[in-house]
Amino acid sequence: MPEGARVTVRYGPYVSCGMVDHRTSPLEGLQCALTTRGHECVLEETAEWNTVELIVNGECVYTCNIKLLDFGGDGQLDPLCKEAVIAVENAY
Repeated sequence: MPEGARVTVRYGPYVSCGMVDHRTSPLEGLQCALTTRGHECVLEETAEWNTVELIVNGECVYTCNIKLLDFGGDGQLDPLCKEAVIAVENAY
């Protein structure tokens, strides 16, 4: 996929500190990794628990458990962020 892809990041609720909610803080590294490569991120809540899905051109190109993403940071050291960027760039 050329630079500048529009990536819809669908994320579901998860339990943290005994509360269930949609939180974007675990997505910060993923967003940073994608925008650094020139992609546009659009966040969209979903009802699927513990899930992150990356949608490019209407197709789900990557999925993972939101609780496995490294919290905060720029995504450079998170292997899941690296996999996600590769999946987006291989989408066409």
